[in-house]
This record gives sequence, structure tokens and C-alpha cells, in this order.
Amino acid sequence: MEYAGFVRLRTPLWDSFEKELESARQDPRRLQYDEVEAIALHYRQVLHDHALAAARFPGTGAAGRLQRLALEGTHWLRWERSDGVAGPGRFLAELFPRAFRAVLPHVSVAAALFLVALLFGFTLSVAQPAVGLGLLGPGAVAGLREGHLWTESLTSVVPPEVSSSGIATNNMSVALTGWAGGALAGTGALYVVLMNGFFLGAILAATLHYSMAGRLLEFVAAHGPLELTLIVVTAGAGLSMGHALVAASDRPRREAVAEAGRNALMVLVGCLPWFLVLGVVEGLVSPSPAVPASTKAALGAGLVGLFALTAFGALRRGGPRG
Repeated sequence: MEYAGFVRLRTPLWDSFEKELESARQDPRRLQYDEVEAIALHYRQVLHDHALAAARFPGTGAAGRLQRLALEGTHWLRWERSDGVAGPGRFLAELFPRAFRAVLPHVSVAAALFLVALLFGFTLSVAQPAVGLGLLGPGAVAGLREGHLWTESLTSVVPPEVSSSGIATNNMSVALTGWAGGALAGTGALYVVLMNGFFLGAILAATLHYSMAGRLLEFVAAHGPLELTLIVVTAGAGLSMGHALVAASDRPRREAVAEAGRNALMVLVGCLPWFLVLGVVEGLVSPSPAVPASTKAALGAGLVGLFALTAFGALRRGGPRG
């Protein structure tokens, strides 16, 4: 092949590879699987052309350009962060938000299912009060008849620090059940989302039957919004693993499951510390009659807002990317 024909035939590929590298450098973590695969394919073709030009057309402009493209491609495909092992700061500012964005579609599905289950439980319990009352049990129902919520026992029966620890442990177990349920093709995560939504709706209707719904909403105002958010998020991460198991698309199933598992694990690790905070809030603030309802509501909204800022990467230096 003569030099002019070689350059004319292969220049479109070199131009395309150069543009792909330039675009990939801006944010390599936003690349889709097929985009990385295309860059890798073009990289192999550039290496082939570089070897050919070095052997047949040494010292030419094409040989020099191909050498540069080959070095840049090698550098990009072997790109690693220089800061080594991720610390807590990098995890919260970068790794957790990236994993959260990856599972966000499944979190949206989990949230929608939760709302549907909540409305169904509420409607059914309004039509058939025995449903919600049966979930509460005779002791709680007797308290409602006397104008007392079962939540009052959190401060009157056990010390707040003990109840806080138990609450955090229980909430974590619910989240872990939903997350680990993803390994069962997502059925465990679906169970946690649907049952928690149905239970909350039915209980809210049961308290409404005794004109105690306002008291219940005041109790959950401080911890409930973030608690439900965390349960839905961890269940959504579990759903992402289940989806990778049953629908790996055009990727090898092992690869899809491995990536989904990594993202789901990072989401879980990012959520668990918040349950410790919630345990303290639910044990100390939520049942306290000395804390005004408006303060509880503001605290609940603030906790959800802070979690959202962390999950979407708004706390990283310079704000969120993309």
C-alpha cells in the first residue's frame, strides 16, 4: 500500500479515535459500556496502523500522529486515580454518589411500588378497619381506644439510649433484608418495599379511625422521611442486582452482575451510617412531647435534604458534575 492511499483510507478512523479520547477525558466515569467498547476497538486498530506506519513509512507525519494516538490511548485505557485507596471523604463525595446514580432508576421503581402499596394498605384499612387494627395487635388497639399511641412506650418503658440502639438495629435489619433480597432475582427487595408500604398505609388508616393520625404523623415527622428514603434506596439497590441477574442485556451476565453488585454494595455502605443517626432521632426526639411538631418536621426535612445532597454528589468540591 502506498503512503497516500494509506493516509486517505485510515484518516477517518484516526480522527474518530482522537475525538472519542477527547470526549472520554472530560468524564470517563460517565461513559456507557458500548462507548468504552468502541474506544477499545478503535485503539486496537490504531495500534495496528501505528505498527504498519513505523515499519513502512517511518518519519512521516502519519507515523508521528499514530505514535501520539497510541500513547494517548494507552494512557487513557490504563487510567487510574493517583490517590490510591478511597478514604471516607472520597467515598462520600465521589464513590457513593456515582453508585447512587447507577441504581437511581431502580430506586425510582422501588419508590413507586412503595407508594402504590401504601395507598392500597390505606384504602383497604379505611374500608375494613380490622385490617389495620389486626396489624397493630390488641395492646396497641387498647391504647388507641384510651387516646394513647404505642410509641409512648419508647420513653416510658426503656431508657432512650437503649431504645435508640434497638431502633437502629431493627431499621438496619430491614434495609439489609431488602438489599440482600436482590440476590433472589429482586424478590426480597420487592417484598420489603411492598410490605413496608402496605403496613404504613394500613397503620395510618387505623390511627385515623381513632382520630390519632395527627399524633402518629407528629411522631414520625423527625425520623420517618429519611427512614423510608433509606429503606427504598437500599431496596432499589437490591432490585438493581436482581435486574442484572435476570436481564443482563447484551453484556456477559457475570460482568453485569459484578458491576451491579459493586454499585449496590457502595449504596448500602453509604446508607448504613444514617440509620445510626435515625436511631438517636427516633429514640430521643420523635417521642419527646417537649419538642414542637414544627421542629420535628424541620429536622425530618433537613435530614432528607442532607442525604440527598450527599447521594447526588453536591457535597464534593466544586459541586456536582453533570
